Amino acid sequence: MGNITKRGSRDLVADSAILLEDNSVAALHSRLYEAIIKEDCNTIKTLLRHYPVNQPLTIRAKPTSYRRLLSQQQSYTILPTHLAAEYCKPQSLLCLLQHGADPEVRDDHGFTTLHQMLLNWPITSASWAKPNTPIQKILADIQNNAVKCLHILCEHGAQVNAPVGNRKKHTPLHLAITYGTYPVLSLLAQNGAQVNAINKASMTPLHMAAEKLDKNMVETLIACGANVNCTISSTGNTALKLAVCTASSKAGQLLAAGVDCIRVLLNHGAQVNAQDHQGQTALHRACFGGREVIINLLLEFEANANILTRNGESPIYMYLQRRSNIRDEMLLARLLYHTYPLRLSNKQGILPAGIMQPEFQFLRETLINLTKKPLSLEDICKRNIRNVFGEKYKFYLKQHLPEKLWSSVYTFYDFDCLLK
Repeated sequence: MGNITKRGSRDLVADSAILLEDNSVAALHSRLYEAIIKEDCNTIKTLLRHYPVNQPLTIRAKPTSYRRLLSQQQSYTILPTHLAAEYCKPQSLLCLLQHGADPEVRDDHGFTTLHQMLLNWPITSASWAKPNTPIQKILADIQNNAVKCLHILCEHGAQVNAPVGNRKKHTPLHLAITYGTYPVLSLLAQNGAQVNAINKASMTPLHMAAEKLDKNMVETLIACGANVNCTISSTGNTALKLAVCTASSKAGQLLAAGVDCIRVLLNHGAQVNAQDHQGQTALHRACFGGREVIINLLLEFEANANILTRNGESPIYMYLQRRSNIRDEMLLARLLYHTYPLRLSNKQGILPAGIMQPEFQFLRETLINLTKKPLSLEDICKRNIRNVFGEKYKFYLKQHLPEKLWSSVYTFYDFDCLLK
């Protein structure tokens, strides 16, 4: 230990001169790479006297490195600031920026330093509030360093709204949603990120978060001013419609996902009856998926079961498209209870595919007969009461109406005999 001496900047300059004299560019790249990773700012400063700070480094990949496995190449290039951001090295990043590094210089994929950092943002577990184990402490330190890097970039002029230079044109907020970097959303918004910015597909960050059913991201974006009813120009879809589509899919049903996310959107003013360019509402998609909890949630927020698409299809028409839905007699009865007048065919006169199956012949004939049978005056009055007060206030009415009258208003029609 006593023989180890501290090398000064003069020694480093001498070494750099030797490297340059020997045309050992690869060695210079390697030393700058190591200095950035180790956050050796003195060495970084010295080497930058002989190396343009905005010029990519060419690094020889180790056989076991992740990059080597991906590219199958013996070397790769990376900008110095991108390297510091990727490995969450705040001191190195600050040193590079203070010595002329431009955070907006892009790599071959069109990424700036901020983009690169978001692509490699460290993900820590949300199951532990305070790190206790050595591994947890290491991960927490990496996360803290990433936050420091983000602050440093913003303080040195990083463009928080600059889109990626590829076909998707994601902004930093879009990237944060894509790669699940939830902690940076509010930080980016506080530094001027446009929360309603759109990408090439005309999707806002909220559209993307809702489609992923990420409740935390949805709440954060709304708190930062996201427009909950913004539509995608090409389809007319809202964040609510996208969330319902995902939650009603096979994967959504299997994972029992999305209810909390959808409720957050509805509680913050999502228009439950908004129609897309085809005239579909969130209830149309929920009915096609047949997931009861989603359908009930939309009805709770006064979804209209009688809105028709441009092709004349009602929510119950969508529900009757699938055989698996029809077998849920209770949910079918509930939808019939909310539907009037009952329209079974679309504009072309085509009946839903599900009830065309031979096993549902009796049901099909029964429903066709119901379409020809108008409601009684009493039933119309009850329906009007339900439409005015909805599901949300039915228990308020229960306190003010005679029990028998309330039960007659809010009791499903007895379709059991019809559906068997």
